[in-house]
Amino acid sequence: MTATMSWTRVTAAENVPLREGRLVRLGGREIALFNLGGRYAAIDNECPHQGGPLCDGIVSGTAVVCPLHGWKFDLDTGGPVRASLPTCLTTYPTRVEDGVICVDVAGGSRIDSGDPN
Repeated sequence: MTATMSWTRVTAAENVPLREGRLVRLGGREIALFNLGGRYAAIDNECPHQGGPLCDGIVSGTAVVCPLHGWKFDLDTGGPVRASLPTCLTTYPTRVEDGVICVDVAGGSRIDSGDPN
């Protein structure tokens, strides 16, 4: 079975500075878009701890640190960097077309956190 991708043109690549995030609203969702240098990552914007805006977080390698309480999430998997954190975030495929970042909201995926609750 082939997955259908639905790419949405979001913003010019130059509008997301290196190692920074920007908030985008797509399909009724708030998504944080990050420039990782040579590629872009998109993840749910709301930290599951207390709703902190991850788009304002500090990028460290391929992870983002929530600006409110320091929870850290991997931008490739959406998983917590510390295994003790019980939740994961949805990540969304990105690509650049003619200098414009595109995000596939329908193609979002979330890993199983292993938390039974």
